[in-house]
Amino acid sequence: MSVKSKQFILALDIGTSSVRAALYDHSGKVLPKTTVKNERSLETTEGGGVEIDAELAVDQVVRAIDDVLKAAADTDGDISHVAASSFWHSLVGVDRKGVPTTKVLAWGDTRSSNLIGTLRKRLSEPDLHDRTGARFHSSYWPAKLLWIRTAMPDVWKRTERWLSFSDHLGQKLFGDATTSISMASGTGLFDIRNCRWDDELARFLKVDTKKLPPVAAPGETLRLNSKFAKRWPRLKDAKWFPAIGDGAANNIGAGCVTRSRAAIMIGTSGAMRLAFRGEPPDKIPPGLWCYRIDRERVVMGGALSDGGGLYQWLKDNLKLPGSEDRIEAELAHRGPTAHGLIFLPFLAGERSTGYHEAARGAVLGLALATD
Repeated sequence: MSVKSKQFILALDIGTSSVRAALYDHSGKVLPKTTVKNERSLETTEGGGVEIDAELAVDQVVRAIDDVLKAAADTDGDISHVAASSFWHSLVGVDRKGVPTTKVLAWGDTRSSNLIGTLRKRLSEPDLHDRTGARFHSSYWPAKLLWIRTAMPDVWKRTERWLSFSDHLGQKLFGDATTSISMASGTGLFDIRNCRWDDELARFLKVDTKKLPPVAAPGETLRLNSKFAKRWPRLKDAKWFPAIGDGAANNIGAGCVTRSRAAIMIGTSGAMRLAFRGEPPDKIPPGLWCYRIDRERVVMGGALSDGGGLYQWLKDNLKLPGSEDRIEAELAHRGPTAHGLIFLPFLAGERSTGYHEAARGAVLGLALATD
């Protein structure tokens, strides 16, 4: 094979704390010099908001693609495909023209938590958990949609379609908001057994399923619209796969895709997941969630809202002295609980396994001798 006949895949990882991109060859090897990582942060608001401006978030992804193509300018070969992962559970509304009516609400946004009781009173949580794989919780769409409908009726009326962030990105890049079955399954509004939007939940929320994104067919790919094909000539013929959930991609990348291997991931949040080929279990354990990787595979597990994000919060707010290396060395030197304190890290409430929305962070064990 000549150098010019080489083919590459552009990989995108759209997270809450960074957007990363790189080129890989078809054997799965990364081209190190093309690796790009652009850090960012979501805005937190009083009352539990965790959000980012939708157009800013799109621009951040566009800039990452600009950067990786610039870094690969002298690398001969065609980019045949683009594959992406994106943070799960986000929600953004758009109007008839595709203009955002809301900011992108992230999984950590808890402003809808006071409506969980309404959902539990009016609907059967065990039945819906077994159908959608999701408990009633502010990280999922049902609570967020109910909150927007009651707290922002004008926004509700103006919104033509409800999307995950990756769907909104697709609308910008392709003119098509088609979502993957993986992203749809992370909304808490999707029947993971029949692979369609859940009619009972949609009726209760007063959401026409036509206002939800279409779900991609097996193997379906997308192409850039004329605007971005002109911006990125090297990608004009590339086939783009609809983005999958970042947790699903994490298991795949870690090689944990059988019932005998679980993956533990600590990013902004933390999770333990089991992925396997087959259908969801007949009865999903009440403390766990279950989503889809694709139409043949599922992923089950539990998640904590506070992982690397908690570490960053502690550094920012406790004004820890010294460099990050010194802090890490001090932590490694001390044994567990050597400080005599207990910190409950529920800064965004609890997710798995108890799903206690009202849980909050606390420090126990403070004494006069504490420095």
